[in-house]
Amino acid sequence: MNTTAISSILSDPTLIRRRKWRMLKDKLTKYGMTVGGISIIIAILLIFFYLLYVVFPIFLPAHLEKVRSFKMLAPTAGETVYLATEEKSEVGVRFTRQGHAVQFKLDGSQIIADNALAPVATTVTSFAIADPATGVVAFGLNDGRAIVVQQKYEITYGENNVRVIKPRLDYPLGEAPVVIDEKGQALLSLDLQLGENSNTFVAVTADNRLLVSTITKETSFLDDSVSLTRTHGELPLQQAKITHLLLEKEQRVLYAADKDGQVWYISLKDKTAPQVLQRVHVVQTFYERITALEFLTGDISLLVGDSSGRITQWFLVRDNNNNNLLTKIREFHDQQSPIVAIAAEERRKGFIAADSSGQVGIYHATAQRTLLVEPVTEDSVAISQLGLAPRADTLLVEDVAGNLHIWAIQNEHPEVSWSTLWNKVWYENYAKPEYLWQSSAATNDFEPKFSLMPLAFGTLKAAFYAMLIAVPIAVFGAIYTAYFMAPSIRRLVKPTIEIMAALPTVILGFLAGLWLAPMLENNLLAIVILFILLPTGVLLFAYAWQWLPKTIRYRIPTGWEAALLMPVVLGVIWSSSYLKEPLETWLFHGDIRHWLTHDLGIRFDQRNALVVGIAMGFAVIPNIFSIAEDAVFSVPKHLTIGSLALGATPWQTMTRVVILTASPGIFSAVMIGMGRAVGETMIVLMATGNTPVMEWNIFEGLRTLAANIAVEMPESEVNGTHFRVLFLSALVLFIFTFFFNTLSEVIRQRLRKKYSSL
Repeated sequence: MNTTAISSILSDPTLIRRRKWRMLKDKLTKYGMTVGGISIIIAILLIFFYLLYVVFPIFLPAHLEKVRSFKMLAPTAGETVYLATEEKSEVGVRFTRQGHAVQFKLDGSQIIADNALAPVATTVTSFAIADPATGVVAFGLNDGRAIVVQQKYEITYGENNVRVIKPRLDYPLGEAPVVIDEKGQALLSLDLQLGENSNTFVAVTADNRLLVSTITKETSFLDDSVSLTRTHGELPLQQAKITHLLLEKEQRVLYAADKDGQVWYISLKDKTAPQVLQRVHVVQTFYERITALEFLTGDISLLVGDSSGRITQWFLVRDNNNNNLLTKIREFHDQQSPIVAIAAEERRKGFIAADSSGQVGIYHATAQRTLLVEPVTEDSVAISQLGLAPRADTLLVEDVAGNLHIWAIQNEHPEVSWSTLWNKVWYENYAKPEYLWQSSAATNDFEPKFSLMPLAFGTLKAAFYAMLIAVPIAVFGAIYTAYFMAPSIRRLVKPTIEIMAALPTVILGFLAGLWLAPMLENNLLAIVILFILLPTGVLLFAYAWQWLPKTIRYRIPTGWEAALLMPVVLGVIWSSSYLKEPLETWLFHGDIRHWLTHDLGIRFDQRNALVVGIAMGFAVIPNIFSIAEDAVFSVPKHLTIGSLALGATPWQTMTRVVILTASPGIFSAVMIGMGRAVGETMIVLMATGNTPVMEWNIFEGLRTLAANIAVEMPESEVNGTHFRVLFLSALVLFIFTFFFNTLSEVIRQRLRKKYSSL
């Protein structure tokens, strides 16, 4: 064909239009794929940054902002011994050493009331605070009596819906002072706790006796009159000088601190005969003294402040002899001047400590975090008293010059630290540090446990057992289907397995939890026998097949050999079921689960990792099989034909040519399956006990990051610590999958480059 003819053909208007249309489609496809790829990257980045946006506030430090300062109102009422405020931080109260309760507005505008509580002709010699949440306090008097009052607040709404807070004082045990020491000695130290029926006072008298006085209320059924029954116990202190008393709210344990830096652990199980169980030095040197003693919320942990500025946390731990011993758990030493006051938060395991240099430190005990150390008085004037609002959002500070400083506290998420998330933490009432996840409870005394280690471990454990079951079946099945199986069978098998991927995981989880788990529990030994006999039976059948006469073997068409395995598999399953009962009776006394638990010490849960491995492996197999089978089937035929032509056997060709060439695709299939297993939610949610434990035991349950988010997100408080930690676990899962997918892609590309020359 000459140039003129070619030119005429190329200049044909119809062909020109077709070329332009094809070029337009190519460009649209190119730009569409580019936009789609960029959109996916943008979506992933948006997800990442949104998760980061929600998580970031939990790592912010605490912040103090000064609201106002003013001269303490009613100075003639005496020196302040206790400062408090109600929940809205609008009305405050200060109890004084002269026995007054001065109620005032926190804006410094007016005194609401100045109540003289101590009886005439008596002197206040001590002061005590019961559980701060109750608002109960007591004044110890010089005649061996004590007067108990309770601060309460009534909230009403007046004109224009303006909130009005009216404080009042109640007398839980009556307006008359309660007799603590029948000898009439002055009460130099005092503490108390009030219960529904029993009320306990502990006091140190002027003649150095430790008294335990229990007052029980009894209400008459006839006229509703109330009578008080008293019992007394006494502990001689001899030469010891007690400086602090703390009675826990269950009224069973008393802690006393002496001038020598010792804390006494005293049992009040029998209140008529208090017993000293332990004395422990809580300061480091002979010259240091205990300057502050306070409970954390819940009255389990003891906070000890000393003259060096150190604060230590102690609580009772059982030793090997099952005895409770007061044990040092952690310490904070970010302040250098003597600690003069400690105020514990009412609803969290945090506290604020003030020192003699005018600084306060904000701490969280469980997280072992020092969130802030900052001066709050002018010219480093020493602090005399601290008051903390119930919500821990307002701080009252009185200095020795008589000035009251009010500070707003921003400290939303002190419970979270690197230690609580990823390290072992020594929680209250535990014998040692542990990894624990327990995010909520019924009371404010609860210590949140936000360790992500059990969840991350559970995620890896579930993925490991799922891949342990899925990878051999899926990969070997894919290799056999693509390379050895007859095309007619392959056209049936491959679509059938791929359709399995469409099964909803909630259905698989439902079946695993309600059918598979009890079935495995009742047939555990049969499953173990099956795992042993099935590969053994298949190998023996393959070995025996080689020795059959050729006349028999050649009757089976090439690629149909796998069909002969079906009777073998069914026979092995029947044999496993048949052998279960005699073997269980002979080897395990009729109950393999009892033998595992009591003889080997292996805990058995009905919904365990084996159930998850089988169910999730069943869900992951179609994905791995489909991609791996396509990779093996796509190996160029000239490579296999050339290998066979050079004298290699089909097995040698498969192991040395086909698998190596298909290895990038097989590896991608495995990693995609692992990503599916790591992110799976419904199967692990329904097929496990959702127990956040760290045990590789295949017969024990687990909890994964994804399942934990699904379970707890609906009940978490929006923007609360629990809510943000759940988002943090989602971020960890996101980073985890992103890292492994990126790593798998790098390895896949290297494998592809290495074997592309075959």
